[in-house]
Amino acid sequence: MAKINTQHSYPAVHRLSVRTTDEEIERIENGFSRTHSLCEDTSSELQRVISMETRGLSESRRSSFTGTGAMARLSRFILSLRSWATRHLHHEDQRPDSFLERIRGPELKEVSSRESNTHSNLSNYEQPGKVKRKKKEIFVVDPSSNLYYRWLTIIATPVFYNWCMLVCRACFDELQTKHIILWVVLDYSSDIIYVLDTFVRFRTGFLEQGLLVQDEKKLRQHYTTTVQFRLDMLSLLPTDLAYLKLGFNYPELRFNRLLRFARLFEFFDRTETRTNYPNMFRIGNLVLYILIIIHWNGCIYFAISKLIGFGTDSWVYPNVSHPEYGRLSRKYIYCLYWSTLTLTTIGETPPPVKDEEYLFVVIDFLVGVLIFATIVGNVGSMISNMNASRAEFQAKIDSIKQYMHFRKVTKDLEARVIKWFDYLWTNKKTVDEQEVLKNLPDKLKAEIAINVHLDTLKKVRIFQDCEAGLLIELVLKLRPTVFSPGDYICKKGDIGREMYIIKEGKLAVVADDGITQFVVLSDGSYFGEISILNIKGSKSGNRRTANIRSIGYSDLFCLSKDDLMEALTEYPDAKKALEEKGRQILMKDNLIDEEAAKAGADPKDLEEKVERLESALDNLQTKFARLMAEYNSTQLRVKQRLTKVENKMKKYGSDLLSDGGEESVKAEEVEKKN
Repeated sequence: MAKINTQHSYPAVHRLSVRTTDEEIERIENGFSRTHSLCEDTSSELQRVISMETRGLSESRRSSFTGTGAMARLSRFILSLRSWATRHLHHEDQRPDSFLERIRGPELKEVSSRESNTHSNLSNYEQPGKVKRKKKEIFVVDPSSNLYYRWLTIIATPVFYNWCMLVCRACFDELQTKHIILWVVLDYSSDIIYVLDTFVRFRTGFLEQGLLVQDEKKLRQHYTTTVQFRLDMLSLLPTDLAYLKLGFNYPELRFNRLLRFARLFEFFDRTETRTNYPNMFRIGNLVLYILIIIHWNGCIYFAISKLIGFGTDSWVYPNVSHPEYGRLSRKYIYCLYWSTLTLTTIGETPPPVKDEEYLFVVIDFLVGVLIFATIVGNVGSMISNMNASRAEFQAKIDSIKQYMHFRKVTKDLEARVIKWFDYLWTNKKTVDEQEVLKNLPDKLKAEIAINVHLDTLKKVRIFQDCEAGLLIELVLKLRPTVFSPGDYICKKGDIGREMYIIKEGKLAVVADDGITQFVVLSDGSYFGEISILNIKGSKSGNRRTANIRSIGYSDLFCLSKDDLMEALTEYPDAKKALEEKGRQILMKDNLIDEEAAKAGADPKDLEEKVERLESALDNLQTKFARLMAEYNSTQLRVKQRLTKVENKMKKYGSDLLSDGGEESVKAEEVEKKN
C-alpha cells in the first residue's frame, strides 16, 4: 500500500484512497488472493477521511456535495453501504463448520477462512446490487404419510385404466370408434395426473442417516438418477400427437403410458401393509393379476385373428359378418373364454392350423404353465397361512387331549379344559403377547404395553404415585391370565407370590365352604398387592387372607413378586414409598404388629439376601471358571508356538547364530583398538 501523507492535503488523501481501492479491486479481478485485513484497511482509511473532514467542516460548512463537506458525506455513505452489504451479502453456506474446524489443522483452517473471505469480498465487489435471499422452505411429501398413500390411490387409477383399456381399444375397433369423446377426456385427464405425479416425485422425500431429506437439490438428484425417472419421462412423451396425421383410431400410440406401472405396484404394496386383512388382500391381488393376463391374452388373440383373417380357419375368431359373432360383447367374451381355456390348460380349444398360430399357442402354454403354477402355489400358501393360527391352536388342544386320555383324567375335568380352550379361541385370547412382540425393540414394546395396560395398573392404590419409569417396568412384566368358572384364584393361607388386577369378569370373596359370598369384585379391582411386598410386622405375613373364586370366565393381569422386586432394585426410593404405603394400609386395617415392625431386620429378609448373594457368587464362579479355561487354552497355544520356533531355530538357525557370533566378536575387537 502506498505511503500516506499526514498533512491536511485533502485532495491527495482522496486520490490515495481511491487509487488504493482501485488497485485492490484490480488484484481481485486478476485472481490474486486477498486477506481479511483488506476491508479493515479500507474502512480505517475511510474513518480517517471522515475525521479529517469533520475537523475541516468547522472552517467551511456546505450543504451540497461540493467542497470539503462533500467528502465526509460520501465517506459516511460508503461506510453505511459496506456495513449493509456485510450483513446481507454473506451467504449462509460460507459459515465455517465447527465440526470441520475441530478435525482439521490450523493451516487448513486459516486457508479455508481466507478462501471464504475472498469469496465473500468478490461477491461484494462483483455483484454489489444483488441481494442474497434466504432459502425458501419447500413442500416435501413424506413417503410414510397418509397424504402420500392417498396420492398413490389417485395415480394408481389412471395407470390401471391404461393397462386395461389401451390394449382393448387397440384390438377392438368398434370400442374405439363409438366412444371417441369419452376416451379423449379420460386419456388427457390421466395425462394431467401423470404430470402432477412427476412433480410429486420431485418433492418426495427420502431418508438419509435416519432423517427426511428436505433439500430441493438433493431430492431432484435422487429422483433423476433412478431408472424410474427415465420410465416416467418416456411415459410423458406426447406420442399421441400423431393423432393429428393418423386420426384418433390408433390408441396404440399411447402405449408408452404403460411404463408408469411401478406406481400401481407401489400402491398394492402399501395397501397390503396397511390393511388389517393382508391374506384376503393378497388373494384378491392375485385374482386381479390373473384377470389382467387373461384380458391381454384374449385381446392379442383377437388382433392375430384380425391379421390372419376372421373365419379363414378353425383356430381364428369366426367370421364377423355372421350376426351372432359381429356383436362387440360376443367378440370380447369369446376371446376371453378362449384365453382362459388356453392359459389354464383346461378344456379343449380348436387346434392351430398355420405356423404363426402354433407359435402363439406354444407361447401361451408356456406362459400359462409358469405363471399359473406360481399363482396357484401362492394361493395355496396364503390359504394355509390364513389357517395357521387355527391349526397351531388345534394342535395344542389335540396334544392336551391325548395327554388327558393317557393319564385317564376324569370326564368332568376334561370337559372343563376343552371349554376353557373354546373360550380362548372364541374371544380371541389365544395370542401369546410375549411371542408376538418379541421382534419389536424395547421402546416400541414398552409403548404398546403402556397403551394397553397402563390405565389398568394405575388403578392399584400403591402404584398411583409411583415414578413413570417404574410403572413402565411393571407394565412390561404384566402377564394376562384367564380363569374358568369356579376356579380359585387364591385360597386363605396360601403364600402370596402374585398380585392380580381384574381386566374383565367377576370374582367373589367366599367363605371356606366356597358358597357363601362376602363381596364381588369386578373390572378394575385388584388384590394381593400387600402380600408380595412382604412388609415387616404384617400379622398375616405373606399369606393370603381370603378365598377368591371366579364366578364366570375372568381375564386377569398377574404381577409376580419376583418381577416386582426385580423392578424395584433400580428404584430404591420407590421401594421405600411402596412399603410405606402398604404399611399405612395395614395400620388402617389393624393388620400390622408395630412392635415387630420396629424390631430389627426380619430373618426372612436376611435369608433372601443370603440367597441372592449365593446366586451372585455362583455366577462369579462360573465366569471365573470360563476365564481360567480361556487362559489355559491361550497358554497352551503360546507354548506350542514357542516349541515350533525352537525346533526351527535348531534346524535352520545354527549357521545364522555362528555368523552372528563372529560378527559380534569382530565388532568388539574394533572397538577395543579404537
